[in-house]
Amino acid sequence: MMSNHSSATEFCLLGFPGSQELHHILFAVFFLFYSVTIMGNTVIIVIICVDKHLHSPMYFFLGHLSAVEMLITSIVIPVMLWGLLLHGMQTISLAACVAQLFVYLALGTTEFALLGVMAVDRYVAVCNPLRYNTIMNSCTCISVVIGSWVFGFLSEIWPVYATFQFTFCKSNVLDHFFCDRGQLLKLSCDDTVFTEFVLFLMAIFIIIGSLVPTIVSYTYIISTILKIPTASGRRKAFSTCASHFTFVVIGYGSCLFLYVKPKQTQAAEYNKIVSLLIFVLTPLLNPFIFTLRNDKVKQALRDGVKSCCQLLKD
Repeated sequence: MMSNHSSATEFCLLGFPGSQELHHILFAVFFLFYSVTIMGNTVIIVIICVDKHLHSPMYFFLGHLSAVEMLITSIVIPVMLWGLLLHGMQTISLAACVAQLFVYLALGTTEFALLGVMAVDRYVAVCNPLRYNTIMNSCTCISVVIGSWVFGFLSEIWPVYATFQFTFCKSNVLDHFFCDRGQLLKLSCDDTVFTEFVLFLMAIFIIIGSLVPTIVSYTYIISTILKIPTASGRRKAFSTCASHFTFVVIGYGSCLFLYVKPKQTQAAEYNKIVSLLIFVLTPLLNPFIFTLRNDKVKQALRDGVKSCCQLLKD
């Protein structure tokens, strides 16, 4: 416990409960997941850059989405892994906590913007195929991607600034494996109700704001697909959207549970479980979702493996 007039200059992360043996098991599991995540998303980025058949708006956006997934998980998981190896509580400085929270939230916002853009891209491809190359030209694609990254980082400046304007004098122990905003607000001696409400409204604007064009786009997409006379035509049209739609359900679902609620200071156990979905499960599934359900990516992977085998033989 800290004095009523002092604020924490560093925080202790409780991480996961349990014995040291359990922590070692968790370390092995999460390290494996993290390694697969980094390798899988790196492979996606590389094949998109190398294979000329994937030089289209859909895969351009997918490459940026994979980059965001790699960065998000790399902001949190290495810190969590290090904490699992320590015998005592892990400490993190105030500056590092600010940086971690800001970058994580900024990347998350960028991801939502990219998912909205990808939904609109699929809408144009399915519903206006003849105008697709005109609408989704290289200039448009580059502009919306830059806009997504800039919006993501600029929109989180005030929320993070407002969070760290409070005095954290109740304690400096965070019941989490990273600098979670909800757990930070629980340590404040100040009245956080108004700020939490503003943060709630901003979460609605960012998450729901990017979800609306996704829902509208898929409403038109499904309507258009159902009008296709042949079953093979319907299947081919839907296959171009299935991967993105699956990722949207997983990504938005976990974040809606975690952030779109008036009270940011929910139970730590609940918070940790949902956070694991965001930092571990979603980035891990991303390469599998976009490879196993996409014929072009699978073909590009096969071509890449063949090229590597050819080089090794020579």
